[in-house]
Amino acid sequence: MAGYRAEDDYDYLFKVVLIGDSGVGKSNLLSRFTRNEFSLESKSTIGVEFATRSLTVDGKVIKAQIWDTAGQERYRAITSAYYRGAVGALLVYDVTRHSTFESVERWLKELRDHTDPNIVVMLIGNKSDLRHLVAVSTEDGTSFSETESLYFMETSALDATNVDSAFTEVLTQIDRIVSKKTIDAGDAPSVPSKGENIDVSKDVSAMKKGGCCSS
Repeated sequence: MAGYRAEDDYDYLFKVVLIGDSGVGKSNLLSRFTRNEFSLESKSTIGVEFATRSLTVDGKVIKAQIWDTAGQERYRAITSAYYRGAVGALLVYDVTRHSTFESVERWLKELRDHTDPNIVVMLIGNKSDLRHLVAVSTEDGTSFSETESLYFMETSALDATNVDSAFTEVLTQIDRIVSKKTIDAGDAPSVPSKGENIDVSKDVSAMKKGGCCSS
């Protein structure tokens, strides 16, 4: 572990993608979660964009690498490279625009065509602060997510409602799946970790905290 820089001091790196129609607030969800910022300018994202944030889940440091679609969705041309290696996804619609909810099924199919079957997917009804303009009911979101076995939350990137909770829940569920896979498969190369299995990670965590094994 010598030579680690502080910002690289993590147990797992998880790639999470944001998908959904243009204008639903994906970029602001990203900036709210990773930088606690929000922009009222609704210009579409151009170019590849991702940001990272590290947080502790069940005693492990998880570095989340969150990818934004970079405006590709306007041309329905999300590349397979965007999805490659993703272990989590936030599928976002705008609660004030029913057409964006109607697109969710297509986005989910595309996601499942390009990713591992075990990917953790959270359906997000964004812009929940605009209650007076709601066009998609909470019940509709809940019903779709239950039918498709997705997690579901309504969020507001504007006032930060449920943004941290949504990302944290996705990362927690990914961690549980990865931990179970690691336990089942030993140190199988398919496990997206730093190459150590869960037992080694625990040992490393114990050493980082400076504690001797006094359990």
